[in-house]
Amino acid sequence: MAALAGMGARSMHIAIDMQRVFAEPGRWQVTGIPAIVPHIRALAKAMPGRTLFTRFIVPERPRDAPGQWQRYYEHWSEFTGAALGPGKLDLVDGLAVLADPAAIIDKPTYSAFEAPVFAARLKALQADALIFSGVETDVCVLATLLTAVDRGFRVVAVDDAMASSSQPGHDATLRHVLTRFPLQVEIASTSAVIAALG
Repeated sequence: MAALAGMGARSMHIAIDMQRVFAEPGRWQVTGIPAIVPHIRALAKAMPGRTLFTRFIVPERPRDAPGQWQRYYEHWSEFTGAALGPGKLDLVDGLAVLADPAAIIDKPTYSAFEAPVFAARLKALQADALIFSGVETDVCVLATLLTAVDRGFRVVAVDDAMASSSQPGHDATLRHVLTRFPLQVEIASTSAVIAALG
């Protein structure tokens, strides 16, 4: 893996969906979350005011979702607003203390770019490079990351700050999918990113 070139002052760290619903026992649990929280904390602390935290927000009932999302939430009915316990969509404790409310972006789909406020925040902050961490590597992180590629951002995937409920999906994304974009996606460790921040 080549050394990471310097990350400028317009770089943003995007921490995807580090929420209790994915950290706690249940069918959506990502058991790797405890291992990546320290890395995401380190990135957020290294980039004060330059970190956005997304949250995957669910509908109250399956019928409140559009199109095929209704079928999705009929299958995952325990993860609708009517069934989830209080606070389940909140950020995990280790990150919630670092997240200013203005830095939290709610999204109803896999890609954060489907939430208009996300793109608006990036524009307001004049972001030109996005550093990705969070869950799940092969779902919401991947969806947001590929949209960032389409929009021309410099994109960095932080391999030790991502996790998935599917280890094969996580591994395949980092080893096979993202490596298909060698001119548009860089893969680096937390320490390499922090060093590149200068």
